[in-house]
Amino acid sequence: MKQEKELFAQVANALVIWYHANKRIMPWRAEPTPYHVWISEIMLQQTRIEAVIPYYDRFLRAFPDVQTLAETDEDRLLKYWEGLGYYSRARNLKKAAGQIIRDHGGRLPQTAAELKKLPGIGDYTAGAIASIAYGKPEPAVDGNVLRVLSRVAACPDDIMLPATRKAMTEQLRAIYPAGQDASDLTQGIMELGETVCLPNAVPRCEICPLQGCCRAHSRGVAMDFPVKSPKKARKIERKSVFLLLCDGRYALHRRDSSGLLANLWEFPNIPGHATMQEIESYLRECGLHPLAVTPCGKAKHIFTHVEWHMTGYLVTCEQPGGDFVWKTAEEILTQYAIPTAFRAFTSLIK
Repeated sequence: MKQEKELFAQVANALVIWYHANKRIMPWRAEPTPYHVWISEIMLQQTRIEAVIPYYDRFLRAFPDVQTLAETDEDRLLKYWEGLGYYSRARNLKKAAGQIIRDHGGRLPQTAAELKKLPGIGDYTAGAIASIAYGKPEPAVDGNVLRVLSRVAACPDDIMLPATRKAMTEQLRAIYPAGQDASDLTQGIMELGETVCLPNAVPRCEICPLQGCCRAHSRGVAMDFPVKSPKKARKIERKSVFLLLCDGRYALHRRDSSGLLANLWEFPNIPGHATMQEIESYLRECGLHPLAVTPCGKAKHIFTHVEWHMTGYLVTCEQPGGDFVWKTAEEILTQYAIPTAFRAFTSLIK
């Protein structure tokens, strides 16, 4: 993209002023310590703000500081994360906390370069922590920022390309303020992207503080930006999910330690929408003797690159068996992190 130093400086000044007058009240903004900013930014990755707020408050009560987070049991941590999805984020929090204790005396480093050495912290999160918590002149460029800047500059470059993100980041860094203005600019451009310069909707240009300098708005083509290459179609995977029940206890299985939903607990399942013959064969292989097999509904869960289309069965078993743990509904709901993908079936055991 072409150089836009003067335009981006105008954007920065306008957004700092606008943010002071229009910022929403958020729990992590009340006390923006490095730890609080870090936790909130990790939670907000690919998760709506409204969904994050109750998790954030509960998480900080359980893990109020880096030391507590580093020392917690992983299963306990994942239970507090249950429902937020993308569980590798929680595991990386724990790994990073341990590294912060060992290498940084329990304090998050101040520079983006050092922050990016921690597990789970990339360019965006490092920039957010450095600018919001420490006032460093470091941009945090995500989809909101790319959308705002693309519209303001009427930039024809594909924002899905790493080269476009890098170019915008460097141009933004060249005009970034320091101190409180750095914090306000980072949060202000996010706020604008979330509430005014909307994705997948008509932007609210009539209340935008940037309308006077926005080229896309002046040309009447705001909806043409950002330019974005289409995503690949998601792969569909079909599954049969089993609520195996015996003497008031349900079977759980721990997933493999790598791959999708690694190391989390799940209800036993097999690929495909199984026939009754295939179900009976699977149960025999598990060493189980079913007393009754009853369909219990269908569910769909969408991941980033794959969709699960699931058919559920409640299976009453004569006795426990198989490579499972057998737990009561109360134990499952209070002690085991079950992925959101199985929420429709978890609700049945309540």
